[in-house]
Amino acid sequence: MKEKKKKTFVLDTNVILHDSSCLYQFDEHDIVIPIGVLEELDKFKSGNETINFHAREFVRTLDSIFDNKIFKTGIRIQEGLGKITIKLEHKFHPDIEQNFDKGKVDHHILNIAYCFSEEHPKDELILVTKDVNLRMKAKALGLTAEDYTSDHVADISELYKGHRLVEEVNPEIIDQMYSPPYFVEEHQFNVEPKPLPNEAMIIRNQRKSALAIYDAEMMRINHVEKLMAYGITPRNAEQTFALNVLLNPNIKLITLTGKAGTGKTLLALAAAIECRRNFRQIFMARPVVPLSNKDIGYLPGDVDSKLTPYMQPLFDNLGVIKNQFPDNDKRATLIDELLEKEKLKISPLSYIRGRSLVKIFFIVDEAQNLTPLEIKTIITRAGEHTKLVFTGDIFQIDHPYLDTHSNGLVYLIDKMKGQKLYAHINLEKGERSELAELASDLL
Repeated sequence: MKEKKKKTFVLDTNVILHDSSCLYQFDEHDIVIPIGVLEELDKFKSGNETINFHAREFVRTLDSIFDNKIFKTGIRIQEGLGKITIKLEHKFHPDIEQNFDKGKVDHHILNIAYCFSEEHPKDELILVTKDVNLRMKAKALGLTAEDYTSDHVADISELYKGHRLVEEVNPEIIDQMYSPPYFVEEHQFNVEPKPLPNEAMIIRNQRKSALAIYDAEMMRINHVEKLMAYGITPRNAEQTFALNVLLNPNIKLITLTGKAGTGKTLLALAAAIECRRNFRQIFMARPVVPLSNKDIGYLPGDVDSKLTPYMQPLFDNLGVIKNQFPDNDKRATLIDELLEKEKLKISPLSYIRGRSLVKIFFIVDEAQNLTPLEIKTIITRAGEHTKLVFTGDIFQIDHPYLDTHSNGLVYLIDKMKGQKLYAHINLEKGERSELAELASDLL
């Protein structure tokens, strides 16, 4: 019988900054941490961002299990798991020195992985990094390199859309949807697979159709009416579904996905203002993902001028809502009052972290640029009577180490589907203009 190779995983810094608990994700296999990774982590220890939290948490974990053997033979992480070893700098291997610049930390990590594989030919060595460029360099040297996938959603094509088309429905069922009490009991509506809680449906036959949503609490299929929110009227079935769940006080967590121009952010903001009396404050935030992954400190001006470009799309949506009314209309002036009194607060997400989220209508825009842990951190801070709405385009990732499989929005949709407090709607039809729709589809 062929002996099974022992696996050793060499971790890059970005894996730790993505998930500080990564040490516990490799089962019985061993982990190698290049000393250069600890040097890089030291630079991230200060700050209030999620990556700073991960850096501090990982160092604390190392400190709790530390033993001098960690630099030589390695130490057991915990019962049932493998060993962790910190590898000190190694003289550059001629193969590395010939091809790569010594001045980059990535190349020092690559050198340690390469030398380790040369010294332990019986082990199966795998470099784990979220940097696709480093993975390519490793593979060019004959090393195995992988992304960190513990929080990946495997099949995006099967991702829950939140709505579906149900055809060949009994005409009597559709008639009942339009007559009091405007619902049918679950047992009357036989459809496979069974609808998930708050799943929306277009039900139709050859002559009639209706919009409906499954109420798992009452075990019935409710008719969905076309509602208006602060002057904003839905233009298609998906927007009608979205506005319905946004205005439903029983649904506490909502995700809205779709390409640019589908109305995700606009609908969420209009719904928040429409039901403002039910909440202490409206928060609207988005993560700041600067160009080339540089901090906003690189930009000129004070804090407000640095952040304005990132927040402007949110103000643009607010402007669309205001423009539904004449300038002297109370509904238009109310928006200015809400902003002035900070009842409606638009801010970078990092500025809102740590605040109490009690009785808040909280909209997180561009949520596809958040990690799964960042999403979890926000949701676990939600207090009583708070509603959370995450919007984004899962195919438009600006974060350097996230993709369509690993971003927090996809992870949230995959994990939360089927929960009674949760609803998701994927908006597919663009409503900005014919030109914008054409560009989105073809370019």
